[in-house]
Amino acid sequence: MMDTISKENGADVAMTDHRRKGAGSGAGRPDAAGRTDRRNAERGKNAAGGGAKRERDAAGRTGAVRMRAGLGRASSKQAHGGAGHVGAKRARTGADRAGAKQARIGAAAREAGRDGAARISDAAADELKPGDRIVVTIKRIGINGEGVGYYKRKAVFVPGALPGEVVKAAVTGVEPNRLTAEVAAIEKRSPHRVKPPCPVYERCGGCQLQHMDYAGQLAAKEELVREAFARYAGLEGEALPLRPIIGMDEPWRYRNKAQLQAGREPGGRLALGLYEPGSRRLVDIAGCAVQHPAVTAAAERIRRLAERAGVPVGAGPDGALRTVVLRAAPESGELQLTLVASAEQFPGRDRLVEAVRRELPQISSISVNVNSGGSPLVFGERTRLLRGKPDLETRLGNLRFKLSPRAFFQLNPEQTVKLYDLAREAAALTGRETVVDAYCGTGTIALWLAPHAREVRGIETIREAVDDAERSARLNGRTNARFYVGRAEELLPRWVKQGFRPDVIVVDPPRTGCDAALLRTVADVKPARFVYVSCNPATLAKDCRVLLDAGFRIDWVRPVDMFPQTSHVECVILMVRKGA
Repeated sequence: MMDTISKENGADVAMTDHRRKGAGSGAGRPDAAGRTDRRNAERGKNAAGGGAKRERDAAGRTGAVRMRAGLGRASSKQAHGGAGHVGAKRARTGADRAGAKQARIGAAAREAGRDGAARISDAAADELKPGDRIVVTIKRIGINGEGVGYYKRKAVFVPGALPGEVVKAAVTGVEPNRLTAEVAAIEKRSPHRVKPPCPVYERCGGCQLQHMDYAGQLAAKEELVREAFARYAGLEGEALPLRPIIGMDEPWRYRNKAQLQAGREPGGRLALGLYEPGSRRLVDIAGCAVQHPAVTAAAERIRRLAERAGVPVGAGPDGALRTVVLRAAPESGELQLTLVASAEQFPGRDRLVEAVRRELPQISSISVNVNSGGSPLVFGERTRLLRGKPDLETRLGNLRFKLSPRAFFQLNPEQTVKLYDLAREAAALTGRETVVDAYCGTGTIALWLAPHAREVRGIETIREAVDDAERSARLNGRTNARFYVGRAEELLPRWVKQGFRPDVIVVDPPRTGCDAALLRTVADVKPARFVYVSCNPATLAKDCRVLLDAGFRIDWVRPVDMFPQTSHVECVILMVRKGA
């Protein structure tokens, strides 16, 4: 499952944990990148505002449109900063910030408005060029949160548009199988469009759906799952046993971990936050609406202390602070702080650590991690404890976990319990079964199932994750749970030859899905039940198609909203052997 609002891809690296690829890999996860399907995903650039009074009024009435690259300010203040009535001055400012390309598009839209003509193109889809304006009815949400409609049977991806809306859109890209466009005006407004509460939504890019009410988000995510299975598994309508999505009662302030890039704003002020999508402009996310309040408050205090201590930020050759990682244990109120820097000893480090120890006593663990390379990944390989405890103890249901600075752990504990309970329901354990968790990571699912099984074996390619899993098993007295370093497609056949044949196989792979060799192994081993926990409906559907062809059937699929306000959706699926 995604540990992220989206992605660890350089631009949004601070909001995600990296999950390594390959069968048996689960130590971290891209909480927002992964593989993007070309037919279902296209990152848009951003909206250009209309200049005519009618279009400005329409944008004001609708709250306008959130565009991921930041241009939407020309017609709205929607994408991470709130929606509302905007005028020409704000449109000009937004276009300036977005860059030359977006400014040209915004100017063209305003010129069209002054002429009093929409200049709507009737050209064939392949004859369109950037700047042409078209009318698009939005049918659904894409996997990156963009609106998806059709122009003369060609898919059009329109960031910020919502299902059911009719929009005038300026074309930004023409490719053989798709168009990309930016909203110029909303002709018909979705009843689900709302004003985003987050003050930085417009610029941050960590969330994609704050401009949609929560009921609309849940419906859109269910549709994402339906679309994926129709497209990649050939299952539509009643052929797909889809259960209703499980949402949150309070879909805000749920993230227990933040990874914040350190840098300078244009005025020189030290900032901790995320980069604007598609840029190196850092956005301070002090007002983030999805982070746990304790994390948000501590991050702002650490920012001030780092400024006062004279800590250099960025990737300087002589050592500088690159990333601040904060993790909360909500049940105890304790926090874990990891300073990721280009060198272990950097200027002002000791002053900063002492100030944090003195002014933030709730931070019980302070470490430094060294990442001196050019990789977009947050962590380097070497971590040293500077103050306090080596681990942060937290709970998930009745289980206790001790988390080292780099340990993978779910970001939304409330929804994680619901997700794991679904996995346990799918496994249908009676205490007599043997279970294999093929992508066990730090062992959370395996330990969740262990009290109800005869034996659970977890497989993981990352030695560090296996060490964490073994430690957690001891901490919780799970003597029937064992963990192994290796690849499931290699270990499983060996165990079968030795007489160990699992009744249940559970997988929770990265966004790229299961390794093809693992799917062949599952087909050969023929467990009575196969439980798939997924963070990507497209790869889930593709993998299910392989097992359907190998003699399995889908008993049920249930989405879980692990990351409200984003376009990500998790699923649990139960597959059984035909005739079993």
